[in-house]
Amino acid sequence: MPSLIPSPSIVKAAGNKLKVIEEFIGNVNSGTGYVSIARMKSPCGWTEPGQTPEFDEYTVVLNGLLRVITKSGTIDIASGQALIANAGEWIQYSTPEAGGAEYISVCIPAFSPENVHRDTHSQ
Repeated sequence: MPSLIPSPSIVKAAGNKLKVIEEFIGNVNSGTGYVSIARMKSPCGWTEPGQTPEFDEYTVVLNGLLRVITKSGTIDIASGQALIANAGEWIQYSTPEAGGAEYISVCIPAFSPENVHRDTHSQ
C-alpha cells in the first residue's frame, strides 16, 4: 500500500550559513535507508565542507545556481540542470550567486552523518 508523506522533516545542515534541508524520504523522516529525497534551500554565499560520500547523489536545480567543486574542476549547475555525483569522489557544494539556490537531492543509499564523510580540514 502506498505511504503518504504528509510533510518533510527539517534536517540540520553543515556550512557557513543557514541552509534549510527538507527531507521528505530518508533516514530521518520516513526511516528509509535505501534512498533519501530532500529539497534544499541555500542562501547566497553558503558553502559546506568538502565530502567523500558513500552514496551516489542526483541533484536537480530548481532555482538559482549551485556550484560544485571536485578534484578535477568546478561545475556550475543552473536552474533546470542536473548533476550526478558518484560515491567515493570528493565534492564540495556552494551557492555563490545572489538569491542562493533551491534544489532537489536524491541520495542512494540514503544520506546519513555516518556515510557522508565530511572534511575536518580544508582541501
